[in-house]
Amino acid sequence: MVSFLLSMVLLVVGYFTYGAVVERIFGIDPNRTTPAVALEDGVDYVPMTWGKIFLIQFLNIAGLGPIFGAVMGALFGPAAFLWIVFGTIFAGGVHDYLSGMMSLRHDGKSIPEVVGMYLGNTMRQVMRAFSVILLILVGTVFMAGPAGLLANLGFSGIFANKFFWVVVILAYYFIATVLPIDKIIARFYPVFGVVLLIMAVGVGFMLVVTKAPIPNIAFVNMHPTNMPIWPILFITIACGAISGFHSTQSPLMARCLSNESYGRKVFYGAMVGEGMVALVWAAAAMAFFPNGIAGLNDVLNQGGAGLVVNKISMGLLGPIGGVLAMLGVIACPITSGDTAFRSTRLILGDMFSIEQKGIRNRLILAIPILGIGFALNFIDFTIIWRYFAWSNQTLATIVLWTGAVYLHQEKRSHLMASVPAAFMTAVVTTYILQAPEGLSLPTSISYPVGILAAVVATLGFVLYLRKQPAKLGVVSH
Repeated sequence: MVSFLLSMVLLVVGYFTYGAVVERIFGIDPNRTTPAVALEDGVDYVPMTWGKIFLIQFLNIAGLGPIFGAVMGALFGPAAFLWIVFGTIFAGGVHDYLSGMMSLRHDGKSIPEVVGMYLGNTMRQVMRAFSVILLILVGTVFMAGPAGLLANLGFSGIFANKFFWVVVILAYYFIATVLPIDKIIARFYPVFGVVLLIMAVGVGFMLVVTKAPIPNIAFVNMHPTNMPIWPILFITIACGAISGFHSTQSPLMARCLSNESYGRKVFYGAMVGEGMVALVWAAAAMAFFPNGIAGLNDVLNQGGAGLVVNKISMGLLGPIGGVLAMLGVIACPITSGDTAFRSTRLILGDMFSIEQKGIRNRLILAIPILGIGFALNFIDFTIIWRYFAWSNQTLATIVLWTGAVYLHQEKRSHLMASVPAAFMTAVVTTYILQAPEGLSLPTSISYPVGILAAVVATLGFVLYLRKQPAKLGVVSH
């Protein structure tokens, strides 16, 4: 229990201390006119209050990621707490803040375009491909996951059919993807954001009240099959520590932010909130089942993370609270899935210079995107999740390197971005070398090559900076 409570405290302290450092190093200008004001169009550029934007951003980036990922990461024991806490403060929060604020400084451009401005056209094309693939995978995961949970809520007839719910969710995605952001997202998502927070608080409160046996040993690998912490844990718990998906969502809110001073509250703050959600579910997964982590592993083998969430919600919160919690787990990923498809539409619009104010152009982009997402539902969910997780962390790595270049161009210290970028380079390289969906190489090869990749990337970064001494032009209104 002590490790869980201390982790929560560290996240709060991290927001007020390191979050302030990140904001100071970036160098905000509260008097700068933001894209939401200068480019207001009533569709994607719509000024909102920071509180509403925070809740939308929090909901957009949360979804199933910090819940399912934390549940599966809990198999490693309290080592998961360490990654969630330090990953959130020093990597995820930095990544989310930089991706949002860099977009803000460049007319709310999508993240592939921002990357291209600082890492060149080749990397722009790589990011475009990575972002579109990742977002469609996210939309698919957040379509299939909730559909499966809905089908297993005890309904009968057609309502117990997963395919039926996939079609229903897809229809909603279509509407939310093409309508102006203030018609559905700005009206209802803050409410869902509050629901997600209340759900996490409820589960966390019951863990404390029941004195749940949360293990305190933080440096021991407790995985039942002895799966290596490095790099599996750092890929499994993505959204609760650092997630490239967030960088695709931040520009949505960068187009709605009316003042740069709100950036830390919205971008860094939402990431800290997600870290808290991940901590709650990781702790609950470790402590709720008989035999602890071994019991968790048995339930995961029976019905996956969805069954774990169901049993914990019903067990800790009772029938009514459990149903409400389950509905939150269902609704929140759906609201991340639709913004994933919306972000894909905006990225493709930026890529092909297609104006998005007209409904016709939005439909031209949205229909094929959603069609691909629907087709992917016929592929094994676990395979999609694995590729999503690795693609997610690879995208985050690229964005961190971009942020490091940006900070250098602005004549500011790049270490807050370049250090976690090097770390994540080692993580994603090692993982794809040894994972079953990668090259399946032994750790004797994947470990040293992963570290070497981080060293080479860092040296390449230093050499790149020497060739780019001049400050890039930043949009100023």
